[in-house]
Amino acid sequence: MASTICCDELKPGDLIEIFRTGYRHWALYVGNGYVIHLAPPSEVCDAGAASLMSVFAEKALILKQPLSAVVGGHRYQVNNKFDRRLAVRPAHEIVKEAERLVGQEVCYSVTSSNCEHFVTDLRYGVAMSAQVDDAIFATKVACGAIAAGAFVGLFLQAVKKRDKHQE
Repeated sequence: MASTICCDELKPGDLIEIFRTGYRHWALYVGNGYVIHLAPPSEVCDAGAASLMSVFAEKALILKQPLSAVVGGHRYQVNNKFDRRLAVRPAHEIVKEAERLVGQEVCYSVTSSNCEHFVTDLRYGVAMSAQVDDAIFATKVACGAIAAGAFVGLFLQAVKKRDKHQE
């Protein structure tokens, strides 16, 4: 289900969050129905699970494409999520810089140089990815839960062993 945001509501420099299966892709709106985004080879609008292969990509292209082509049939929204925390660069500077980068092949890393890092760097001058931060936090919580579970298991095993010896 695609979003109902029309291009008239979008402003140059807006960050566009696209909800793919299993992750979010990010693009920068530059006007006239176009976005600029960082696209590893597998990032195609209808690639589905195959686009998760971008985890293994080492290079990506900076592309300028129609928003509709990048979104495909997925839901999307404007998400200028750091506007309250960070200074927003002037829209004309954001777009000029993004346009200058189109066509370049750049290093890609899902954890440190992905599509979200790319667009936040353009908008705020700071490359950030809350998506990566959320994944790291979830991993830490899961590891903590596993460690706690192992500790409780060992403790209960020790108590059981002690009780058995006391009989």
